[in-house]
Amino acid sequence: MRGIGRLAIPLGLGFAFLYLPILLMVLFSFNDSRMVTTFTGFSLRWYDSLWRNEVLMGALGLSLRIAAISATMATILGVLAGFALARFGRFRGRAGFGAVMAAPLVMPEVITGLSLLLLFVAMESVFGFPAGRGASTVAIAHATFGAAYVAVVVQSRLADFDLSLEEAAMDLGARPWKVFAVITLPLIAPGIAAGWLLAFTLSLDDLVIASFVSGPGASTLPMVIFSTVRLGLTPELYALATVLVVVGGVALTLALRLVRRR
Repeated sequence: MRGIGRLAIPLGLGFAFLYLPILLMVLFSFNDSRMVTTFTGFSLRWYDSLWRNEVLMGALGLSLRIAAISATMATILGVLAGFALARFGRFRGRAGFGAVMAAPLVMPEVITGLSLLLLFVAMESVFGFPAGRGASTVAIAHATFGAAYVAVVVQSRLADFDLSLEEAAMDLGARPWKVFAVITLPLIAPGIAAGWLLAFTLSLDDLVIASFVSGPGASTLPMVIFSTVRLGLTPELYALATVLVVVGGVALTLALRLVRRR
């Protein structure tokens, strides 16, 4: 008990350092004053102002679309890569393939963004695609590093997979594609969903890589927030952040309840 009591103080300070600023941000999103340091009264005016802010809402919609597209592409590539690493044994070039898939996990985002920018410029000069930088290049860039995270999740899920289930299905006459569709895919579906959500979150949160590969008219939400904060904080940003926190909290609560029921 004494050990727990000693740990409670530093843990409490650590959690307060992390979550107290978020609570203050939520509180000041309901501030009636435009001042972001003095609370003068309760009001919803900044949520109405946020709804009418075409720049922030447009950037949010663009970021959501890019995140959904890039997460889907990353999931397809990551599932294929994770399946190859987990099931194909020691094939020729496996070490290099594994290193290529793991590189985005440890490579600095500045290097990744700069290299992708050079790649897109070279591709445009040789193939004519992509025609400039925009939402498509951001989605492709996010899918490239998101696939690495999905591959890790899927590979770890397949590592704990009971192969006797697939063997029993094949002994009963099921073809390989039937075994994969009926046995393997449903059992690794939670890992695939987790990988998609991880890739979606990483894309929605990315600032550095998107700054390199985006172009005019394709400013994502983190880019708009970063440029706005450099000029000073506004209550609309507090309201937007509060909405994102609430949505994320509700999604996490529903996921925890689903896990407990299962």
